[in-house]
Amino acid sequence: MKTSNRCIVHLDLDTFFVSVERLMNSKLIGKPVIIGGTSDRGVVSSCSYEARQFGVHSAMPMRMARMLCDHAVVIRGDMDEYSKYSKMVTEIVAEKAPVYEKASIDEHYLDITGMDRFFGNLKWSQKLRERIIRETGLPISFGVSINKTVSKIATGEAKPNGLLNIPQVGVQPFLNPLSIRKIPMVGSKAYYLLRSMGISTISTLRQIPPDMMQRVMGKSGIAIWKRANGVDNAPVRQYSERKSISTERTFEKDTIDVAMLRNLLIGMVEKIAFQLRKKNKLTSCVTVKIRYSNFDTHTLQKHIPYTSFDHILMDIVLELFKKLYNRRMLLRLIGVKFSHLVQGSQQLNIFEDTPEMTDLYQAMDKIRLRFGNKAVCRAVSLQQPATDLPSV
Repeated sequence: MKTSNRCIVHLDLDTFFVSVERLMNSKLIGKPVIIGGTSDRGVVSSCSYEARQFGVHSAMPMRMARMLCDHAVVIRGDMDEYSKYSKMVTEIVAEKAPVYEKASIDEHYLDITGMDRFFGNLKWSQKLRERIIRETGLPISFGVSINKTVSKIATGEAKPNGLLNIPQVGVQPFLNPLSIRKIPMVGSKAYYLLRSMGISTISTLRQIPPDMMQRVMGKSGIAIWKRANGVDNAPVRQYSERKSISTERTFEKDTIDVAMLRNLLIGMVEKIAFQLRKKNKLTSCVTVKIRYSNFDTHTLQKHIPYTSFDHILMDIVLELFKKLYNRRMLLRLIGVKFSHLVQGSQQLNIFEDTPEMTDLYQAMDKIRLRFGNKAVCRAVSLQQPATDLPSV
């Protein structure tokens, strides 16, 4: 299918965490709100538009945020509530959209190509947006265009709480005057490199020869150049709650060694949680599976706030195993599965007073990526390693 024939909708919940907090406490409406670690050593996870006017932004040290906006209301955050509202929006989208992709806890892409024969793409999008606002109370912005890149940029320009439609003929006039920062893939490093070349707008970037972009930035340079030209053939990948990552172990000899089983579970969680973070995924459902020596198989699962942190997932897995293993019979198999996956960073998982925990995970993961999965692990997981590979 040609890019020009496609109709892709991008929807993004505006200041999502803040909006949920305001639903729970209407006194926060209109006030500058900062969500994150509440001590001076914490970091900002999200903030309201009122706080942004004072220069506050996500990932900023909380101490600096308080200095910039000393009258802001600071809230630790509640992932249970945020996860609940995220799922509410997804359920509405799933009921109406023919194909949708949950890109993160607060973002979705929808492919509604061909819907204009029945409803009109813009009208359909407007009605979906109105329903989400009516049923959840959350402000949400929509971008409608020919591909993911343009629709995502359109959403950013539609904020707060708006809808912007960019038809094929309007793509380049829309993109040209915008800052190169607006292009997905252009992070701080790429931005400063391009600015050093005298490139500040998408219009200027389009005029750079693609071979020069490749020499300077490699393959990503070509991808960025294509996006500046409104070209993005990436498909909307159908979201499915069935997607999961799991691992299990069948024992050569059936066992009742509970201490060994607990250590094995810890090792399993450590391994597949790293796989989650490597794929930039979060899970909201944990399942533990056991099979007794007589082949009776039992599973137990628990829905949780989105996370990919080992220490959170380990507690859940051990809790489920304790409830599940109650017959004191020899076991022949044990397994762990993380499902209901969604794209997202582990920094969404937790609202610590200090950023050390996130920094620790990032440091360990860098070592694993360079030297292999077993380069860093907990001592207990070395005692009974799970050799089976995780599956997705």
